[in-house]
Amino acid sequence: MQPFNIYLCGVGGQGIGLLCEILLRAADYAGYTAKAVDTHGLAQRGGIVISHIRLGETVYTPLIPERAADLVVGLERHEALRGAQVMLRDGGTLVYYDTVLQPLGVRLGTDAETSVADLEGACGRRNITVHRVVQPDLVDPRMQNIAVLACIHRQGLVPGLATDHFHRAMDDLLAGPMLAANAQLFQEAG
Repeated sequence: MQPFNIYLCGVGGQGIGLLCEILLRAADYAGYTAKAVDTHGLAQRGGIVISHIRLGETVYTPLIPERAADLVVGLERHEALRGAQVMLRDGGTLVYYDTVLQPLGVRLGTDAETSVADLEGACGRRNITVHRVVQPDLVDPRMQNIAVLACIHRQGLVPGLATDHFHRAMDDLLAGPMLAANAQLFQEAG
């Protein structure tokens, strides 16, 4: 497999860590060599959380160079735009959950809120394919990451990952009612 780079971004408490680990384990079950790294420093205070996943035999470091991600996954609109601008290659793919957790600048009135049109316009200028995910009937907003995962699977955005790979990864990481609810959402949204 040619190297494939996935950059995940969001805000603390959105489940970036779980989403990263599911993707990483699914890739492992698919037989890929994978490297990954996360930042969790500000996660408990609503700060930015990012993860890098690199798949491929010739990948030697988990850090993705700027503008080299094939896929950017955002769990918040502002972070999705930032991830696309800084990390996504021209012609890459952005998947994001359309929710807004206002960054400090927006709260203070010094920065404008990023609209869907802003995000899609910036991506259009660089030939980036955009998949917007919205699921207003979620029983728990912490499941937005699984709604995004279902979109990634449904669209085949990570080559070679099959339904069974994702289910096995979720089985490793979740249990009881949490596993049942997330597996059901993954199946329904996918």
